[in-house]
Amino acid sequence: MYARLSSIMFPIATLLFVGAIVWGYQEHQEKNSILIKAENQYQRAFHDLSHHMGRLHDQLGETLAVSSTSHGMQRKGLVNVWRLTSQAQNEINQLPLAMLPFNKAEQFLSRISNFAYRTAVRDLSKQPLTPEEIKLMKSLYKTSDSINQELGNVQNAVLQERLRWMDVEVAMASENGPHDNTIIDGFKALDKQMGAYPESDWGPSAMSTDRKLSSAGLEGRMMTAEEIGRKAMEFLGSQARGSEVTVSEDGSDTDLPAYTVSVKGSGGAQIQLDYTRKGGHLLWFMNPRDVTARKINFDTARNKGSQFLVRHGYKSMTPIAYDEYDHVAVFTYARTVDGVKIYPDKVTVRVALDNGEVVGLQARDHVFAKKLLTPGKPKMTKEQAQKGLNPDFRIENHALAVIENDMREPTLCHEFVGRVNDHRYRIYLNAETGLEENIEQLPDAEKSLFS
Repeated sequence: MYARLSSIMFPIATLLFVGAIVWGYQEHQEKNSILIKAENQYQRAFHDLSHHMGRLHDQLGETLAVSSTSHGMQRKGLVNVWRLTSQAQNEINQLPLAMLPFNKAEQFLSRISNFAYRTAVRDLSKQPLTPEEIKLMKSLYKTSDSINQELGNVQNAVLQERLRWMDVEVAMASENGPHDNTIIDGFKALDKQMGAYPESDWGPSAMSTDRKLSSAGLEGRMMTAEEIGRKAMEFLGSQARGSEVTVSEDGSDTDLPAYTVSVKGSGGAQIQLDYTRKGGHLLWFMNPRDVTARKINFDTARNKGSQFLVRHGYKSMTPIAYDEYDHVAVFTYARTVDGVKIYPDKVTVRVALDNGEVVGLQARDHVFAKKLLTPGKPKMTKEQAQKGLNPDFRIENHALAVIENDMREPTLCHEFVGRVNDHRYRIYLNAETGLEENIEQLPDAEKSLFS
């Protein structure tokens, strides 16, 4: 009996054993294939990064080498600098450096990219490179040479010692001890070197793109926590009547010290508000209560949002954009001066579609926007400006508006809303030159704002 059972079970056990070996081998091969593929991608991204950083250094040198009157070649060189920097940033994002502090290097590359783009898009024949910008480019050229030497050291170590990027990922994921790895050490040195670049050396073209919010330009005196608490309760009204208020300081060591207010709402949700310490300006308000149904229509929601703004002192605001999700309508409003929409001066209002209650406000752009007293007068009429539009563009609405151009300067424009190629667009033409300043594709949900 045992002999018969053995004769049956032994082949089965053998088959299972062989199957387990084959399955394990296949899993091992698949795992190795994935690891090899990932390693190849990391190696490609790293060597592409090294190549593009080298080309960036060369391109900066070539741009500096041409005559100061060769505006076409300067623009071409700056465009190539912007392209190469963007490629380098993309390749850094492909490397397993998420857990490695690399913010200084990324900020450095971002500023080069912003400087090159903002400088290239302006008319260099009318606004040539300034002596400060030439000095900046020479400094960037010198710094990029040092960066390439550091990258070259890492690249030589990778090739000579056959280092693997998968080991970098394992080293950074390890919770034991310091990250001792040649590649990690090289990139830390690279980040430190880029971070040592003087902040003050960045010219106005670059710094305008890296706008920092500061309380220096705000009106009003420094407010106490008690005063901010009272302002918050007055703002919330019935939403938080009788609730306890908690006020905490935020950003004490930054350029924008603020207060965060927490209040328990009537529905149990924790309402939060942020105020600037100087002047007590409201930056942000959110009531995160659940909105489970839609009971009011678009017009009612828009009217509720507009009434809320007037009630709280946000006057002369016009709705310019609309979105909706999770039974909440989101309206963006821009301030209007003499009938002209000032797009940089805007607020966003969230309206619950169950009862029309405003459950959110984003006012940071309004607080820090330049308060234009007058938008100016257009040099071109609507009829003259629209000659610059695509002949197939069907105009649905026209208005004057102030936007920020690529140099972040307020610019008066003719705003045309219409359709072309089965999509709706908002096109801005400079009211002085007739040239396009910007174009935006609009969702059909916003059609009601312009009807």
